[in-house]
Amino acid sequence: MAVTVRAGQIDRLRAERMAGSAALHARARNVFPDGVTHDGRYMEPFALYCTHAQGPRKWDVDGNEFVDYFGGHGALLLGHSHPAIVEALARQAARGTHLGASHEAEVRWGELVQEIVPSARGGLVKFTSSGTEATMLVLRLARAFTGKETVCKANGAFHGWHDYATMAMVPPYDEPNSAGIPRGVRESIVSVPPREVAALRALLDSRDDIAAVIVIADGAGTDYLQAVRNLTSERGVLLIFDEVVTGFRYAPGGAQEYYGVTPDLTTLAKILAGGLNGGAIVGRAEILGRFLQSEDESWARHERVPHPGTYNGNPLSAVAGIACLEIARDPATQERATAAANGLRAGFAEALARRGVAGKVGGPVSLAPVSFTEPKIPGRKLLHRFRAAMQLGGADPSGFNFIVSATHGQAEIDQTVEAFDNALVMLQEEGSL
Repeated sequence: MAVTVRAGQIDRLRAERMAGSAALHARARNVFPDGVTHDGRYMEPFALYCTHAQGPRKWDVDGNEFVDYFGGHGALLLGHSHPAIVEALARQAARGTHLGASHEAEVRWGELVQEIVPSARGGLVKFTSSGTEATMLVLRLARAFTGKETVCKANGAFHGWHDYATMAMVPPYDEPNSAGIPRGVRESIVSVPPREVAALRALLDSRDDIAAVIVIADGAGTDYLQAVRNLTSERGVLLIFDEVVTGFRYAPGGAQEYYGVTPDLTTLAKILAGGLNGGAIVGRAEILGRFLQSEDESWARHERVPHPGTYNGNPLSAVAGIACLEIARDPATQERATAAANGLRAGFAEALARRGVAGKVGGPVSLAPVSFTEPKIPGRKLLHRFRAAMQLGGADPSGFNFIVSATHGQAEIDQTVEAFDNALVMLQEEGSL
């Protein structure tokens, strides 16, 4: 039986302190569905509106200061407004934001990816404008290269918002998580439980139409990833790592470097472009050869994968990406972020035990998700209540996740742990936990 949440101090205090955000959200509801431009920014009863950010902190329209754990949806390993990125952007903006031509910065950006990411070494790079574009394009590339139409993914894995990515997102896994998905798309994606090698082996043994297996390596472990690598190699199935989130965060070369397993193809975004829009596919040259131009009319019409894109390799994204990767290629960057996340994990665990709240904080490297095992209200409702309570303590998580940058220090950790402890108390008092 659902517990009715008592109207209390969280809503009252937030309304008092964030009146500007509430007013802007009321305006935005007349412009955007739900008043937001990204589902992850939706909050009840109103979203947070910010004006500027620096390092690990950001400020809202009412002047409130927050330790930020949204992290640009995971794109800001170096924190907000890193001087090297700001300088590169200002210099390039004065020279042109879209040249309608190839340029040296895109070449250097791609070279850095080849130098840093294991699956790009000796291979090729194809830039896109986002992570969703990268995963959508990589599935098309895999089907074109193999001549097979079906792709296998893990139940619950998020690969963006395109049609194919809607499959196997939430139970029942044979149905999309969105309306408007054609039947043919549904039939082209199959799925298996995550981290179950036997299930994947059985599926691959039972079918000969699998073009690729796409995997998110977040927390997967070397043993599992190597087993998947072996299974796909033995059966001539392409292995794709979706490293949109994990790329350059686990290690300079991403989760594939961290775990020591190299896929055939990798999708990248977020940190890749230093906080600007940008994504990429990288991998074996023979596979990315499907993008090559040719005078062979039959090839051009029936074998090639065309790929236009107004903002592919955009100069601003390129220079921001170069500035970011030149720093992120030093493993000390990832180590600083991970150390800060470890501080959060320890402090949160102590607070949960002290307040008698059933839950845990986990996650690998600099990603620290929190979960509550005995909530008294539905999870979606609790997510909004939790984030609101954390904001009152001057910290803004990405839902239940804390995405940590290399700029978070001890002061931020201490403030966030205190905010978490206070949030637990407020949520208990109102009957949410």
